[in-house]
Amino acid sequence: MTITITDNADKHRYEAHLDGQLAGFCEYNLLSNAVMFTHTEVLPAFEGKGVGSALARHVLEDARAQALPVIPACQFIAGYIRKHREYLDVVQPASLRAFHIN
Repeated sequence: MTITITDNADKHRYEAHLDGQLAGFCEYNLLSNAVMFTHTEVLPAFEGKGVGSALARHVLEDARAQALPVIPACQFIAGYIRKHREYLDVVQPASLRAFHIN
């Protein structure tokens, strides 16, 4: 099984495909000085296959590569950052306390 993640800018979301089928997505709003992740969803048929974690890792790495601070309004992304503290550096400082990440 191969998870492929692409940015569907027209829909303001990253999409994860597993073996060619849409498996999940992470919606975002691109702001002038940050990216706000608002919702992550894994389709029921693909739960438990690592799709959500792959999405979270990808979107955070992409934000880091673009030097865009992250506002993790999405509970899944905020929770992922809490567990994977190596991504604290990409979180907009004001968001650390707002989303209980510190």
